Amino acid sequence: MADNRSSEGFGRQLDEHAVDAGAAEPERPAGLVDSGVYVDGVRRASPVSLADTFRCLQQMDAAMAWIGLRRPSREQVASLAAEFQLPELAVEDAINAHQRPKLERYGDTLFVVLRAARYLDAREAVEFAELHLFLGPGFVITVRHGGTPDLVAVRRRLEAEPAVLALGPEAVLYAVLDRVVDGYAPVVAGLENDIDEIETEVFGGDPNASRRIYELSREVIQFQRATRPLLKVVDALTHGFDRYGTDEELRRRLRDVADHLTQVVERIDGFRHLLQNILTVNATLVSQAQNEEMRSLTAASFEQNEEIKRVSAWAAILFAPTLIGTVYGMNFTHMPELGWRYGYLFAVVLMLAVCGALYLLFKRRGWL
Repeated sequence: MADNRSSEGFGRQLDEHAVDAGAAEPERPAGLVDSGVYVDGVRRASPVSLADTFRCLQQMDAAMAWIGLRRPSREQVASLAAEFQLPELAVEDAINAHQRPKLERYGDTLFVVLRAARYLDAREAVEFAELHLFLGPGFVITVRHGGTPDLVAVRRRLEAEPAVLALGPEAVLYAVLDRVVDGYAPVVAGLENDIDEIETEVFGGDPNASRRIYELSREVIQFQRATRPLLKVVDALTHGFDRYGTDEELRRRLRDVADHLTQVVERIDGFRHLLQNILTVNATLVSQAQNEEMRSLTAASFEQNEEIKRVSAWAAILFAPTLIGTVYGMNFTHMPELGWRYGYLFAVVLMLAVCGALYLLFKRRGWL
């Protein structure tokens, strides 16, 4: 293995080769976002392929490779697994994704799964992305399955602090953790604003409030699944400080990450309880509105029934003289009372008597 001076020379040879070719930096294959080889925290080479990265590591002494991938092919992951002897189960997880945040140790190799989040203002929704990290002696591999987090910014920040980057793969892990947790803050602010809007809609009687409460509750639950397991990851890293001889600066940084993460988890727990209360209040308000509507319908139905009673009563009263008049208007030859002198008076009195009796009956029953 060459010393640091030969490492620098190797890096210069790569750069000079690119210049001599009279072309811009060669294009990296799909899936490979960036690859850098570092010695003492300083970037010595920027290979454009995995094969070049492996070659650089063989040529440089005490070097660390940081390989960034985004939705890599199975062949690329298999190449890395063969070169760095990555655990088979972790490799399958990295290819298939859909994992919860976790930390697993396989001998000298550390496998970490993180879930980044981003708040989309236009859609008022939370977008999640999965990030996998492999860390071992002399290498860091990041595998992204989404657009977040921006690891380019993390790399630039660490490259600006060679003393920190020189601490090894753990420095990269803690920097990525810090970036992921910092990315949760805008999501928390966005969800808080959505909850405020929902409260206004609920007390304003918006009929779509229930649906939005359910949708926001689902996002909060997903966010909770992305953050709460991360507490165990940070806790496991903290308990390994003494065992793995973690540098004091890295310890301080991880404690800061743990504090921010705890605040986020507490806020999310509060959001979930608040949404449950809002849902209960909304259900109560909807029930009250339905009761008021039913009361109004009942009152209207009662009034309608009273009107029907009055109409029916008067119809019955008027039906009696009509029936009597119809009977006496048939004019049959042998019909009784047709030739009676007082027949007309009898018929009129009979009509009045029947109508009066019916009126008194309906009045007593409250129909009139």
